[in-house]
Amino acid sequence: MQSSPIIEKFPMPELQELREGLQQNGLDTWQAADLIRSFLAGRGYGVSRQGAREAVARLEIPRCSVDRVRAELEKLAMVM
Repeated sequence: MQSSPIIEKFPMPELQELREGLQQNGLDTWQAADLIRSFLAGRGYGVSRQGAREAVARLEIPRCSVDRVRAELEKLAMVM
């Protein structure tokens, strides 16, 4: 049985940039959720406001890794 190749939805440089944006001082949960929603919308994906806020809570932003951000985005992203 062959495994299917992994398709990278989000390039690593873009994920790193998003992570840095999320880690900026002063972003509250709503602003971080809006940043995630904008990131996804700019790439043709949608996400509910509630889903984005829940992802922010799960990310534990000050300590989140790029891989963790990628995993959360892949769970959230809905094709538009």
